[in-house]
Amino acid sequence: MNFVKKLRAQGKHFRLDDHDPKYHGDLSRETAEELRPRQLLDLQELQDRLYAANSESVLMILQGMDASGKDGVIKHVMSGVNPAGCDIHSFKAPSTLELGHDYLWRCHQRAPERGRIGIFNRSHYEEVLVVRVHPEILQKQHLPPQSLKQPEIWKRRYQEIRDFERQLHDNGTRIVKCFLHMSPEEQLDRFLQRIDDPAKNWKFETGDVVEREFWPRYQEAFEEMIRHTSTDEAPWYIIPADRKWFTRVAVGAVLLETLKDIDPQYPEATDDHRKELKKIRKRLLAGGKCPKQ
Repeated sequence: MNFVKKLRAQGKHFRLDDHDPKYHGDLSRETAEELRPRQLLDLQELQDRLYAANSESVLMILQGMDASGKDGVIKHVMSGVNPAGCDIHSFKAPSTLELGHDYLWRCHQRAPERGRIGIFNRSHYEEVLVVRVHPEILQKQHLPPQSLKQPEIWKRRYQEIRDFERQLHDNGTRIVKCFLHMSPEEQLDRFLQRIDDPAKNWKFETGDVVEREFWPRYQEAFEEMIRHTSTDEAPWYIIPADRKWFTRVAVGAVLLETLKDIDPQYPEATDDHRKELKKIRKRLLAGGKCPKQ
């Protein structure tokens, strides 16, 4: 779709204020709903070809503030995808085992296999987001003292993340990263809905309100993250998130563009394989119906 290129983060002078969380391009909600069935069919076909080709994989990373719509994106965008070829991982606070390794270890363990689509609902980027907003978390990571110096640690982590993603890319994993850009007013409205609607009470956590108080610091952390880690191999896309219907069609379009760029093809049978298939077909036809037991 023609708006995908516009959503891609550009340059080291990136500013969130230059991106409108209510942006929807030339699309209306009605047009977006009409596009969705075609989008799902295209995703189904490309995923099937990706799985069959078994040479590359796709990793989609979703980041955003609480209530920005990450779960809804996964539910709607991937609703037509074969679950056998898709893996979804949500990264919460690291476990004791995970804290015993470097911060990239747990994400590397869950990188998608060849032929599969992987989705990270939050990711290794938490280490330059929530940890940067709350640097006291570093004290629980058992790091050597020389590794805790600030601001050096953040510059080093940006470099480590770029290297990590470059390694994945060089080995066949296409990475596409979507930041769901939501306004504080929209977040407030969604929080109130979660409180007022009994069917949504389960979604609300007191900690969400606590983190909201750090909104300016999170926005600064997001900006720095995108400036330092949006690369040709692993670009960031700024997805306007105030309108859920546009968020979902935009993320779907970004994923589709990535798969189309890969252009996976079904493997071609060799001459020997074709001959073997002809023999098997002849044998099946000669045998007629299945024998009774």
